[in-house]
Amino acid sequence: MNQALHRFKAEFFRALGHPARLVILEQLRSGAKSVNELQSVLGLDQSSVSQQLAVLRNKNIVESRKEGTTVYYQVRDPMIFQLLAIARAIFNNQLSDTQLMLQQLTDTIEAG
Repeated sequence: MNQALHRFKAEFFRALGHPARLVILEQLRSGAKSVNELQSVLGLDQSSVSQQLAVLRNKNIVESRKEGTTVYYQVRDPMIFQLLAIARAIFNNQLSDTQLMLQQLTDTIEAG
């Protein structure tokens, strides 16, 4: 693979690598939301929410539309939700493995 493709992929995943942006995407699962709606969920000021949305928009993960004075954001490609679901499954597997190792360690300490 060429460097440009690797860079593109890394920048895409970097855009997903912020807790606020992940919450935004989770909120957009149910449909388009305004900055104000996202702001109330995130508990952040409008400029912070707009900054996070700009990162997602610059990577073509979300798109916006204006209705009157309100700007609504939505996910461009619903497959992003599949990607997040797969990531969640991987994280759950890792947590399960860690819990199993901790239980085995506890059992070993209690037996010894």
